[in-house]
Amino acid sequence: MSLPKDMRYSEEHEWVKEEGGKVRIGITDFAQSELGDIVFVELPEVGEELEADEPFGSVESVKTVSELYAPVSGKVVEINEELEDSPEFVNESPYEKAWMVVVEPKDASEMDKLMTPEQYEEMIDAD
Repeated sequence: MSLPKDMRYSEEHEWVKEEGGKVRIGITDFAQSELGDIVFVELPEVGEELEADEPFGSVESVKTVSELYAPVSGKVVEINEELEDSPEFVNESPYEKAWMVVVEPKDASEMDKLMTPEQYEEMIDAD
């Protein structure tokens, strides 16, 4: 399982990467492997406000539909439109091709509440 060291992680298995005042969000390699083959991704619209720990979209696999939970609050400034036609990117490339949204965070301190790669790894190993 791949776990980039330059990201933060949520208990709901989203990753967050800081990019010059904005954050890019997706789901982890662990999450996609648990879900199985992804067949559909539903994302918010650009301009929508996300609230931390609230659903902002969903991923549908052959097994189940899973909500996506916002790891931070803020305004959606970009969505990954490629996922509409290529949801399999979530399985093939969860950290590169399958980012889901870019958000301008309301409160940068919310990042401090997210887990380090080491803490996230401990959490999934404990399951």
